[in-house]
Amino acid sequence: MSTNKMNIDGVMLFEQPFARVPYENYRKVFRASQRNIERELGNVQTMSTELQKRSKGNEVNLEDAATTVDGMITRVENLKRKLSDLQENNGRPTLDVTHERLQHLALVEGLPTTNCPGFSRWADTRLDRWLVDWTLRAGREKTARKLAQERDVETLVDIDLFMDIHRIERALFRHSCTEAIAWCSENKTALRKIRSTLEFELRLQEYIELARARKTQDAITYAKRYLVSWQETHLQQITQAMALLAVQPSTTCGQYKRLYDESRWTSLIQAFRVAIYSLNSLPTEPLLHLALYAGLASLKLPACYDLTHNVDCPVCDPNISILAKEVPFSHHANSTIVCYLSGKIMDEDNMPMAFPNGYVYSTEALEEMAAKNNGKVICPRSGQVCDFTALKKVFIS
Repeated sequence: MSTNKMNIDGVMLFEQPFARVPYENYRKVFRASQRNIERELGNVQTMSTELQKRSKGNEVNLEDAATTVDGMITRVENLKRKLSDLQENNGRPTLDVTHERLQHLALVEGLPTTNCPGFSRWADTRLDRWLVDWTLRAGREKTARKLAQERDVETLVDIDLFMDIHRIERALFRHSCTEAIAWCSENKTALRKIRSTLEFELRLQEYIELARARKTQDAITYAKRYLVSWQETHLQQITQAMALLAVQPSTTCGQYKRLYDESRWTSLIQAFRVAIYSLNSLPTEPLLHLALYAGLASLKLPACYDLTHNVDCPVCDPNISILAKEVPFSHHANSTIVCYLSGKIMDEDNMPMAFPNGYVYSTEALEEMAAKNNGKVICPRSGQVCDFTALKKVFIS
């Protein structure tokens, strides 16, 4: 019973991004609301202060004062409308998603064991989420959306987030930094906290493209506006980049050739992906892979790479063995012997029995074979035929 007891910490190990993504989305709504409040109320405060100064100097008449007050009222009403629209279109849906996801996680805490039907249903939903996550990362957006709809997990997956990621990555693939820079601007504070240099790399790339096009004056202006502010932390890179104004794109000089290299765009896509995954606590690998790694690490043995494979062993499967290469071999204090014929474990209740040639199989499998062949058993690996009575029990010490 103890082995089937619910391990809440283990179950929740993969669920941080599940709760973090809607939280980050609501933070964006909050920051947008904050910017609107600061801008509009700042203007109202300025108008109020100006009106107060003019009234003290008797420089304003009632009509001008009324016009100013009407302007302040209009700004406050516009602010109220903007905040209401923001909350209705972005805030409330995000809160609903957060609430539904927390409820989904709370279901596990009330389940006694992993054998109960409730956990099986919850685990099936989790697998559906992981499959959608895998298809999104693989760029199969239509498949992901269809799967989410059919399995009714649309609020439990991050389709919109990955659509945004793919939109920005496609722009970078087209050699456009505009979308990625806009994203950096929206998340400037969060990127600073994780010490990301993505914005600098994007700005540097835009400068490099100006230098590549030999737009010297535009490149100088761009560097003054966007690169100089990074000189405290990236002075060497900026200095090296400025030399591109005197170096042709066809150069063979290593340090400048690397700056002009088209592979920098691929590096930018990877850097952007790492940054946005980090902000949303998303692992760089699909959650499905991480879950498989955990299982494969407990099953992987040197025997999995012998010429003979166990048909019931996931690690021996050629499609899954690719993932298994990334994990270490499992450590077993006690050996577990599995029957080649039945795939069942051989123990004191299902003793191993040896053919005269030394091959070993379980008692249950050999008894079943003997019952079908008039007491004869056949070794499936060597083809040797003998009587069941000629087999010998094997005792494992």
